Amino acid sequence: MSELVTGEAVALELQPARLPSRALATLLDLTVALVAYVAVSVALLMATASLDEAARTAVSIATFLLVLVGGPIAVETLSHGRSLGKAACGLRVVRDDGGPIRFRHALVRGALGVVEILLTAGVVACVASLVSARGRRLGDVFAGTLVVRERVPAARMGFAPPPPPWLAGRFSGLDLSAVPDGLWLGVRQYLGRMNQLDPQVGQAMAERLAGDLAERTGAAVPPGVPPAAYLAAVVQERQVREARRTFGGGPVAGQGAAWPGRSVGPVGPVPGPPVVQGGVGADPVVPVERPSGERPATGFVPPA
Repeated sequence: MSELVTGEAVALELQPARLPSRALATLLDLTVALVAYVAVSVALLMATASLDEAARTAVSIATFLLVLVGGPIAVETLSHGRSLGKAACGLRVVRDDGGPIRFRHALVRGALGVVEILLTAGVVACVASLVSARGRRLGDVFAGTLVVRERVPAARMGFAPPPPPWLAGRFSGLDLSAVPDGLWLGVRQYLGRMNQLDPQVGQAMAERLAGDLAERTGAAVPPGVPPAAYLAAVVQERQVREARRTFGGGPVAGQGAAWPGRSVGPVGPVPGPPVVQGGVGADPVVPVERPSGERPATGFVPPA
């Protein structure tokens, strides 16, 4: 069992796909691709019957590259890692950090798949999968991807806690481009298991991760913000940005705009949350007077 984390900061305990299921999915994909290749080749052969031998050879090579190489790359890119065979077997290709793959990942997998699968009848891919602890072939290793099972019982899924509402949208000005995937994975795994950790160990881990994240972003953790809440808020900000890149601009659930009366500004000292009645979408009321020295509620449950 291997824990993976989705781009939505949801910790999923999923098994990496085993060789038999991957082989079956690849066989289905190859069958579809070969049928399409034969159909296109026959059509082009009839259309180019009047051309010379060199022209027909060039057309054949172009057909091979477009259908058997470019086709799988396009399908994996557009379906975010779910080809027809993988969908039938309940598999998906994801990044090492659990996020959806992009064109560059599918391109590397497809290019090496020509050697691993087509030219060697899958021998190289099978050997690499058997040697790898997570069943990855060479294309997965170089692309930084992993094939996992999607069909798992719901009871195995663990959800990372959302940030407190008063932190939503406060980190929209952060530069997240320098944060490596490994750090994102560590933060998400911590958020998914924070309630299972010893309080002292969890607090130390949160402080270390928050320090690493602040160093990568170039902005210190705002005063008064618990490290775990800071991590959850920054992960949510990344989730919102990825959703906007995937689905286009526009409002995304989870942004600070969903809370009336809250303005989204640059990172800085964060005020306490307003007292909200009636749940999400209710009008904020005047904050309750508290005795001096009493800290306002954060809305974030620390690890028990």
